[in-house]
Amino acid sequence: MADSPVGLAAYFLDHDAWSYALISRVFSGEAAGLTRDDVLDNINDHLVDEHGDFRSAPLLGKANSRIFSVKGVSIPVAVSAFPDEIDLCPRSWAERAYPKLIHYNKLDKVGTLPAWEQPQLFSQEVRAGFPIVAVA
Repeated sequence: MADSPVGLAAYFLDHDAWSYALISRVFSGEAAGLTRDDVLDNINDHLVDEHGDFRSAPLLGKANSRIFSVKGVSIPVAVSAFPDEIDLCPRSWAERAYPKLIHYNKLDKVGTLPAWEQPQLFSQEVRAGFPIVAVA
């Protein structure tokens, strides 16, 4: 895949059902989230930066399996739950995992990469979660 734009595009489309839905809607004419250029730029970035080498994928799977254990994080935390995330964070879990939860918002739109797909909405969430930082 590292040297095949078509192979890499196929990987992104076939990665999971959510990715397929988010990417294919762009090419079927929907004006939501990503553009065609965004998708093609992402493929190109992976090719140019040699991220097409997916040998580290098993390591990511192992790391993700530890994400869901509640850890009792002691710093202030803000959570924005985006509906298309594969690992949508329920408020009940966030409250147990983050004793100093200062902001929780379950949004009704945006995919798995909100900063990329909807940067303005993502920025609003950061400002809402950390108002003291937004003023500085």
